[in-house]
Amino acid sequence: MDPALYKLFFSFLKIGAFTFGGGYAMIPLFEREFVHRYGYLDEEEFADALVICQSLPGVIAINFAVFIGIKLRGGVGALVSGIGVALPSFIIIMVIAAFFFQYIENPYVEAAFTGVRVSVIALIFTAGFRIFRRNRTLFGVFLVALTFVLVAIAYVHPFFVILAMGLFGYVSSKTSEVVDRATR
Repeated sequence: MDPALYKLFFSFLKIGAFTFGGGYAMIPLFEREFVHRYGYLDEEEFADALVICQSLPGVIAINFAVFIGIKLRGGVGALVSGIGVALPSFIIIMVIAAFFFQYIENPYVEAAFTGVRVSVIALIFTAGFRIFRRNRTLFGVFLVALTFVLVAIAYVHPFFVILAMGLFGYVSSKTSEVVDRATR
């Protein structure tokens, strides 16, 4: 349960290097690597970590790397994990910046970016579906639908929706505790 620092670094480096589409596209890879492959987290811990990392400001991939690094190896683990996940993006952006404007209107480059966009949508949908599948209840379906309506249709800022749902979850858990104690 206490992985070597190089193992953490290379796990995050690999995910950072071979995932296009940002942090949300990395979520299925984080789950496969840290839950299923190495068993550093169970599925419930992963879902909780994901909620925490999504709720914090900043890039979700960095938040997740730092969270996992701290959990497994403390401050040094956070530093190593954060560098591991960010380094590939930094290098790729530097290379792209050097050549981007020369090739942006190339039809092959445009076609490649179109393909990447479609795969990113699929990866994000997959991550959302897996999380939803674990928490699938009628009330959960209602909350997903309500969140979708608030963000996509009513244009409520996601920050306020996350805050409201977090408060709602806290209040409902406290209410459940009171009800459980009263029924004993």
